[in-house]
Amino acid sequence: MIVTAPAHPSGRAVARDPLLDNAKFLAIVLVVSGHLVEDLRDVPAAHALYFFVYLFHMPLFIVVSGYLSRNFTFSPGKARKLISGLAVPYVLFEVAYSLPRFLLYGKLEISLLDPYYLTWFLMSLFLWRLSTPVWQQLRHPLVIAVGLCLLSGTSALPDELSMNRTFGLLPFYVLGLMLTPEHLDLLRGRRAGIAGGAVLAAALAAAFAVHSLVPTEWIRWRHSNHQIGVDDLTGTLIRLAMLAVGALLVMAFLAVTPGRRTWFTGLGAATMYAYLLHGFVVKVAERFHDALVNPLGVAAMAVLGAVLAALLCTSPVRRAFRWAVEPDVSWAFTRLRRPGKKEPAAPAR
Repeated sequence: MIVTAPAHPSGRAVARDPLLDNAKFLAIVLVVSGHLVEDLRDVPAAHALYFFVYLFHMPLFIVVSGYLSRNFTFSPGKARKLISGLAVPYVLFEVAYSLPRFLLYGKLEISLLDPYYLTWFLMSLFLWRLSTPVWQQLRHPLVIAVGLCLLSGTSALPDELSMNRTFGLLPFYVLGLMLTPEHLDLLRGRRAGIAGGAVLAAALAAAFAVHSLVPTEWIRWRHSNHQIGVDDLTGTLIRLAMLAVGALLVMAFLAVTPGRRTWFTGLGAATMYAYLLHGFVVKVAERFHDALVNPLGVAAMAVLGAVLAALLCTSPVRRAFRWAVEPDVSWAFTRLRRPGKKEPAAPAR
């Protein structure tokens, strides 16, 4: 997703970290491929890979978003960027993803408070970013965020405002807020890369071993403990385990991600385009489900996901769809006052 580098307190621009852009691009490849493979989970290998990827791909985006939101304030400029970068695209794509259902099935349901399909991330990120100044005032923000996550699992929260995911995945956003450049430096280097690769390999092997035993809803963060079919004590322990595993895999993934500029670093700065646009291709691919439910079909969809993710992050796509993903709504705001500049005096009557 598009998450801008934090501004320096002095107001100077800060150079983007290639590690984060590289990680975002590799993660969006997993997101797009995961959505294309999702409908093919009757193939055991596809289900195992889906389970593995969903353990950490969205937590990774959320951690990075939290890290790059550390300097968010309620200043007019930041608030306007929040509206133009998240709120307006949310409304546009909430409507856009509802149209195919209407054209295919004659069913038009639009609810701006109840996110449809992948627009939930925009809703949740909007709310998380609004809460940033609050978390930065707390002494133990991560402990509180984990507590809210666990408590949210004990109640069947409404779908409005994507409440289950907003509270369930909140600890990853707060974790990102707590990270510093020094923390990221610990993930760079050969030793960290080897350790990260070992962790990811072990997690992949474990996913193949247990994927058929764990309900898929645990990795989607959409339902309460009782809705998934467990008591609150068991659900709380599982959620804690999911948080720990997700955080560990996020760090492992960052450790194996190149920290230098690569051919895809620039694409990593535009992953919101791939995220918001790929869903239309996924909806079309779902109509060929019967022909694709086999190992060859799974492999083809995984490769298509990688190619599609890269394509949707390119400059031509960005120019074509900037009006929807990064809309210019400056016309809707009053002019910002420059610091120290006085408003012109009203004309004498």
